[in-house]
Amino acid sequence: MDVLNYALTLEYLEAEFYRQGNAAGLLSGKAATYLEQIQKDEEMHVWTITDTIGKLGGDAVPAPEVDFDKSFASADSYLEAAYTFENLGVSAYLGAAPSLFQEKELLSAAASIFGVEARHAAIIGVLQQKAAEGGVYRGAVEKPATKNAVLQAASPFIVAAQTL
Repeated sequence: MDVLNYALTLEYLEAEFYRQGNAAGLLSGKAATYLEQIQKDEEMHVWTITDTIGKLGGDAVPAPEVDFDKSFASADSYLEAAYTFENLGVSAYLGAAPSLFQEKELLSAAASIFGVEARHAAIIGVLQQKAAEGGVYRGAVEKPATKNAVLQAASPFIVAAQTL
């Protein structure tokens, strides 16, 4: 259950980030349309993981209190923070995969979210006009991140959260 609550905490972070960022009205046109859809995807990830935890008889951690500080100072800072969050999510899901290996259904669900997170990161990289290699694409293979590394990267935005 710990790995699901870990994933849920990251999805809460992303969903709230997009809710606040989209509400700030910093983007227009294609960028606004894409990030509105990404917000809906992140909200669905929260729902899916919460539902899965409940079906397994567990208790979902509550959403953390967050502060995105200067992430919404401009359209550029919003997109750069979004790019960072999405790539962090990709690394987090890949890093958690070994702990899910014995649970084929959980591994499949995590892999499906992993794929969506990677697409989100690519879309945002294109919106930012990043270079293909090293920008939109981070190399030929994704790099996993440990739970500690992911939580350390996310910690500046989490004001208070239940311990994972």
